Amino acid sequence: MRFAVVNLGCKVNRVESDGFERLLLAAGGVEAPQEEADLIVVNTCTVTAEADKKTRKAVRHALRANASARVAVTGCAAAMDEDAFSSMDARVSVVPKAGMGLWLADAARAETGPAADEAPRAGAGAAAAETPTACEPGLALFSSRTRVGVKVQDGCDNACTYCIVHVARGRATSRPAPEVLAEAVALAASGVREVVLSGINLGSYRWEGKGLAALLEELLAATARLHEPGEPPCRFRVSSVEPMDVDDDFASLLARADGRVCRHLHLPLQSGSTKVLREMDRPYTAEEFKGLVGRLRAQVPALSLTTDVIVGFPGETEGEFAETLEVARACAFSKIHVFPYSQRAGTPAAARADQVPPPVKAARAARLRALSDELRAADRARRAGTSELALVEESGRAMTESYHEATAPANAKPGALIQVKL
Repeated sequence: MRFAVVNLGCKVNRVESDGFERLLLAAGGVEAPQEEADLIVVNTCTVTAEADKKTRKAVRHALRANASARVAVTGCAAAMDEDAFSSMDARVSVVPKAGMGLWLADAARAETGPAADEAPRAGAGAAAAETPTACEPGLALFSSRTRVGVKVQDGCDNACTYCIVHVARGRATSRPAPEVLAEAVALAASGVREVVLSGINLGSYRWEGKGLAALLEELLAATARLHEPGEPPCRFRVSSVEPMDVDDDFASLLARADGRVCRHLHLPLQSGSTKVLREMDRPYTAEEFKGLVGRLRAQVPALSLTTDVIVGFPGETEGEFAETLEVARACAFSKIHVFPYSQRAGTPAAARADQVPPPVKAARAARLRALSDELRAADRARRAGTSELALVEESGRAMTESYHEATAPANAKPGALIQVKL
């Protein structure tokens, strides 16, 4: 069977889509352009109104690109509005994320036959329906990426007023630690040198009383010797962690792991105004965020911090935006992912009457992106003359522990960890 997987949205979606690909490859499938595929999988996103539009466009494109392919639609947008996709064409099957493993296995066995026509719903056999992981027989062999994500958590118990993901994904759940360990060991043994832990609210991870720091301790121990002589062991990168979830245990581990837990954190700020944070229902103040950054930098001086910021949240004044600029400078972020606020139907913020005009949002986003460029250059300049382990991503190009691009020797193999000078 020829297949194509279309991924939209967050890093967790990317990890899930990688799992779909591995399952189909393990079943004898072959990746193909959408125009030549028997099956097209679209993993959807619904985080903003714009993401919803892109998702529907992607499904319509798949249907137009191939007049005979079956189209499986899964993910957050499908969970929020199944009918919007199932009504597009008889070839569309809307599949709950929890049922994708079984659905794809059926589709692979029957190729494009009738056995996979009905998507299993979440419930009976849910454990078997999970997305496949790299620890399943042979699947580690299909890790074609130099950096591989491992999903350890899903869902969110927070309810930020701009966000719908907690509705689409449901309550926070954590993956059993033994499963995570088995997958990481399989990846490290197959030669993967950087594993990225991902989740919708990763810092909320809990399994039998263990938090994220304890999980990382076990991962470091289990993979410490799974490398060739003269090579560094695999390292772990934390994809994103909410500021309220960074505890003393995590900070201590980051300080003493000697880079095996990358000294780079993506710590979402969202706004530097305490008033705006309160209206977003974010459980910290701007001062508390700056205090956390100060404590982290005291323990981990080499720490690189990236962040997310929403500009133009309803009611945001020019003064409140200026507070965001001030906090960004104080925290010395190495990169800011800037998101002009986008109304998402069904969220409290979307119903507010004090929406910021689009030109104002665009102007503020441009100013913050300019500051991001300035801060990134300053962070790189502070590191000039230092050395870091970098992951070779392609010939001549590598990504450092602090998430800066560096030049790699021409003979360095993609996927290798090498020492580079900045």
